[in-house]
Amino acid sequence: MRLLVVPGSLRLGSYNVALAQAARELAPDGVEVDVYRDLGAVPPYDADADGPAPPAAVRELRERIAEADAVLFVTPEYNGSVSGVLKNAIDWASRPPGAAALTGKTVAVAGVTTGQYGAIWAQQDLRRILGIAGARVIEGELPVARAQDVFDGEGRLLDDGVAARLRQHLENLVAEASRVAIAA
Repeated sequence: MRLLVVPGSLRLGSYNVALAQAARELAPDGVEVDVYRDLGAVPPYDADADGPAPPAAVRELRERIAEADAVLFVTPEYNGSVSGVLKNAIDWASRPPGAAALTGKTVAVAGVTTGQYGAIWAQQDLRRILGIAGARVIEGELPVARAQDVFDGEGRLLDDGVAARLRQHLENLVAEASRVAIAA
């Protein structure tokens, strides 16, 4: 089972990246976790640049999503919604219609903020965006609030409760992706 984790932040010290890294350690046995860190290389969506030879960064993004059995999107909350770079990546991954990397892909969402709500608005928007893009979004979210108290200065997850919730969220994602694969 291959799981791609896409943090929606470009910042090196991002708590969303830290949660994505923690997914490597907490994923179920036998799950290979790949963290995608190249959102900054994906150009703004331009239908004129899309087609048989899209930009190299777009090809790589689409390939990594297509090769994954499931994807976990981890979003910060900017102005009450998802980050622009994450929305842009989803726009690219949702095309071409009928043959997009996200079409039918089993995905889950999570979000991390330093505030008290754990990016719940962004996760709600992300669920809607991914569903419209053609992904199969599993039930449940993973809001992580007050990130500065959950991670240490090196980005290591310190909170056992958050670790247990992340582990369960990953198990649910992997189980659903496995169920879909068996049914296919």
